[in-house]
Amino acid sequence: MGVSTSSPEKGISVVTVDFPPVNALPVRGWFALADAVRAAGRDAGNRCVVLAAEGRGFNAGVDIKEIQAEGDSALLGANCGCAEAFAAVYECEVPVVAEVHGFCLGGGIGLVGNADAIVASDDATFGLPELDRGALGAATHLSRLVPQHLMRALYYTSRTATAAELHGHGSVWRVVARDRLRPAVLELAREIAGKDGRLIRLAKAAINGIDPVDVRRSYRFEQGFTFEAGLGGTGGRVRNTFGAQSPSGAQASSGAQTPSGAQASSGARDTCDARDTWEAPDGWEARDAFGVQDTLGQEGR
Repeated sequence: MGVSTSSPEKGISVVTVDFPPVNALPVRGWFALADAVRAAGRDAGNRCVVLAAEGRGFNAGVDIKEIQAEGDSALLGANCGCAEAFAAVYECEVPVVAEVHGFCLGGGIGLVGNADAIVASDDATFGLPELDRGALGAATHLSRLVPQHLMRALYYTSRTATAAELHGHGSVWRVVARDRLRPAVLELAREIAGKDGRLIRLAKAAINGIDPVDVRRSYRFEQGFTFEAGLGGTGGRVRNTFGAQSPSGAQASSGAQTPSGAQASSGARDTCDARDTWEAPDGWEARDAFGVQDTLGQEGR
């Protein structure tokens, strides 16, 4: 259980998440995932990273039960951990292929929305149940998967879209039967890994550089509204209804959960630096996860 890394073929690294029963990641899971993806990208021998998961579904977001049990400290850790994991996928030095099966919800959307390509099984569904969890966030990433108006409708209703629907919108590379998922993923990864290692890294940096949306800043902006919902008490009130009506298989929400208290917002840099309230992994810096230097500048501290 946890996050592991394997190398099935030369030039390909597979980062696998395994947090039973539904891959609703605890705080430590998001940071472990970020560390694993960044390490795989830094490995000079790798030219493609595959992001995969064991179990019933790809990802069910954050572990809401952890937040309910531990309160604001867990919530703050989840918010910062999600931002770090999403950024790690986007900023990975080599292309990241997401291997998606079952449900991909909340924080899972943040991961696949920042990936370079998605291969999904025919039973895969994608969605943001944020409004049913007292949160806002990851619309930044859902908007990379579906057209703008569909994104809004899915967000406001908490409905999901199928892998086939996303394939129709061009965001999913291939849809295959569950038992053919890994071979299909490795086929794409192998083709990517066949390119010159230096050139593929330059290509990743170049494509990120021309992205019309700064995904880190955009997600950070969304978290500000999550913070507002928390301060007003709405976020906590809605989140505390979780468990009364359990969705099919997925028990958690996204990377933008908020308590009836504090969470990382567009103006809450000090909150994410408050390490006396939660234990940050060694070497982690909040400004790296949220891109604060982009929004506040060096003097923003």
